[in-house]
Amino acid sequence: MNREEKKQLLDDLHELFNGSEIVVVSHYKGLTVAEVSELRAAIHKAGAGFRVTKNRITKLALKDTKFEGLTDLFTGPTAIAFANDPVSACKACVEFAKNNEKLVVIGGAMGTGVLTIDEINRLATIPSMDELRAKIIGLLQAPGAQLARVTKAYSEKEAA
Repeated sequence: MNREEKKQLLDDLHELFNGSEIVVVSHYKGLTVAEVSELRAAIHKAGAGFRVTKNRITKLALKDTKFEGLTDLFTGPTAIAFANDPVSACKACVEFAKNNEKLVVIGGAMGTGVLTIDEINRLATIPSMDELRAKIIGLLQAPGAQLARVTKAYSEKEAA
């Protein structure tokens, strides 16, 4: 990688950190290319992004961002998941790590605060925005649907 490519990567990562609300850091040692592709697809499907990082460049890119507290986590084979939705990146990483022990979530940050593994696991259990919207719509439609069933049953009884 030449100097210009490193500068471009540094700028891209810095922009990525400034544009994200949450970053989840994980070690992926031992994952095959197929497994990394599967992880990347699962994270992308959840509405987040995934990137394998170069630690030295990532540490430089973290400077002057709200995620500067993550610098110490970048040792070894490191990857990041990032998103604007705090739940999606956590959920995708934790779900994949449950099925594949080679992916180890080591920490993260949301806003200016650093997250522990327990906090990331708790965020992963929160329903996503789409799930919450579906529940709300279901709750709003339930009384109307019940009224329609009762009315229909009553009218069928009267007709018989």
